[in-house]
Amino acid sequence: MERKDIQRLFDFIYYQSEKYPQEHCFGHRNADGVDVYYSTADMILLSVRAAAGLLHLGVEKGDKIGLVSVENRPEWTIMDLAIQQIGAISIPVYPTISPREYEYIFNDAEVKYCFAGEESVYLKVKNAQTNVPTLREIYSFDLMENVPNWKDILVENPDHSELGKLRDSVNSEDIATIIYTSGTTGEPKGVMLSHYNIVTNVKAVMPIIPISEGNSAISFLPLCHIFERVCSYAYMLVGANVTFTGTGNLGGDGGDLKRVRPMFFTCVPRLLEKVYDKIYAKGLELKGLKRMIFFWALKLTNDYEYDARYTGLRAIQHKIADKIVYSKWREALGGQVRGIVTGASACPVKITRTFSAAGVPIREGYGLTESSPGICITTFEPGGAMLGTVGAPIEGVEVMIDEGKPGEYREGEGEILACGPNIMVGYYKKPDKTAECIEIIDGKRYLRTGDVGKLVLGPNGKQFLKITDRKKELFKTSGGKYVAPAPLESRFKEHYLIEQIMAVGDGRKFVSALIIPEFEALKSYCKDHEIAANTIDEMIQHPKVIAHFEEICKRYNADFAQVEQIKKFMLLNTAWEPLKADKSEAELTPTLKLKRRVILNKFSREIEAMYAEN
Repeated sequence: MERKDIQRLFDFIYYQSEKYPQEHCFGHRNADGVDVYYSTADMILLSVRAAAGLLHLGVEKGDKIGLVSVENRPEWTIMDLAIQQIGAISIPVYPTISPREYEYIFNDAEVKYCFAGEESVYLKVKNAQTNVPTLREIYSFDLMENVPNWKDILVENPDHSELGKLRDSVNSEDIATIIYTSGTTGEPKGVMLSHYNIVTNVKAVMPIIPISEGNSAISFLPLCHIFERVCSYAYMLVGANVTFTGTGNLGGDGGDLKRVRPMFFTCVPRLLEKVYDKIYAKGLELKGLKRMIFFWALKLTNDYEYDARYTGLRAIQHKIADKIVYSKWREALGGQVRGIVTGASACPVKITRTFSAAGVPIREGYGLTESSPGICITTFEPGGAMLGTVGAPIEGVEVMIDEGKPGEYREGEGEILACGPNIMVGYYKKPDKTAECIEIIDGKRYLRTGDVGKLVLGPNGKQFLKITDRKKELFKTSGGKYVAPAPLESRFKEHYLIEQIMAVGDGRKFVSALIIPEFEALKSYCKDHEIAANTIDEMIQHPKVIAHFEEICKRYNADFAQVEQIKKFMLLNTAWEPLKADKSEAELTPTLKLKRRVILNKFSREIEAMYAEN
């Protein structure tokens, strides 16, 4: 089999088997603390046995099978491959969604069976089953008393001939998966992606990944998100050794980053922001000369640009900073990371610049579930990246900017439209919604992304895409001026004291913001400045703290037009989360995007207070 022969998603693992079979294809640390790895042959055999088991359960081509797990694990991927090989359709679901959302998705997709990891998720799905008449059974990835286990369906001696015929009957245009959007603007929509959609995207992004056969990768972004799932197929294609884990297991001296020492991984900007905050907080704990050296080294990163080559005194300074400071940052990430690709939301330039300057190359990708997901990406070769952009369109993808009506956007900006083999088949059972975002232009199917951006000239002479906002997140002040909140929020989050922020101002006289401080950093700030405050509430209400945040606003407001500047703010005492312990509606999506509607409702009193007449 050659790469050009790969047409279906399960072809990737068979390609690896033929070209470079791996002993540590996929693995994880089990509940007993034992590292368990599956070889390429194991992955194929178990997926075939599971496929035969699905057939015994009466699963037919086109049937829907749910997949959900708290953490990534090889069993998830095995079942994914099994579902594909008989022409069934996987329905991957986030573990953090509410029971109501489980019911909606499983009913909409008419899910027949579900495979769930971790007891908490199994019980959540089990509770939803009562209101999902199509759901026949739920199998657990973990051993639980009186609960069907995924291994129960494995057929000892599968009919390889029958399964081979079924595999041959699956073609590239068949629907491989339906992925439900996070529902920030209403009920979740099922995005139908074919094998062809995803395979072409994998082949396009694979050369960008800076690893090769036998290199280590770590995977912790949810596999139910198309971003990480495409990476998992790319790892199969390149022959990487993948360790699955969870975000809670990454850091610390005993964390999986230090244990696995990955050469590559993907993440969301929020994770990098947290790593940066921890690095900064450790710097604040230092005393005397060590503290001075730390912040001197950090300051050296401020003017870093991709492909920078230092000479003279600057080269000597960077070498010293690298040996004393940056090397420790790299060691915290395992010590041999060749690159990280971040996606799902905009990464603050401060974060990208700092890590890249310290020898941990950060690149940004851009796309949507509806585009399988890759549209653009910054790459690792010279000239392939520019700070503040998401790079050039990937192979086979075209990007167009719709500048809309006069005055709707800034000059040169507009809604981003994308065309290519990666564009979804459509929304499941929602032809009207499909028609709203798919437009035929010059005979080509263009996806209206809902994102706002512009094309700029990149260092390699190609057109690079710069994202400026979400179309649906633009708001208009009472003076009739449009404001894009994302650039504001991204800039302000570069300050070490700001953990989360949301700009508001739709229909108002001016822009204001809800701000959640980085609480550990704020404690250090109060201690260093002898501010008498023992609790978070005391800190955020202290006049000196409020005055300092006013100075921060004044400093960062200078980067924006008068109408865009944050005039007032409110400091909040609790972080926004994707899952609430009190079962109230979460403020963040599973990919950590702001649920603006929810936040506006939850904090309406605080918002009104900012606009109250003095």
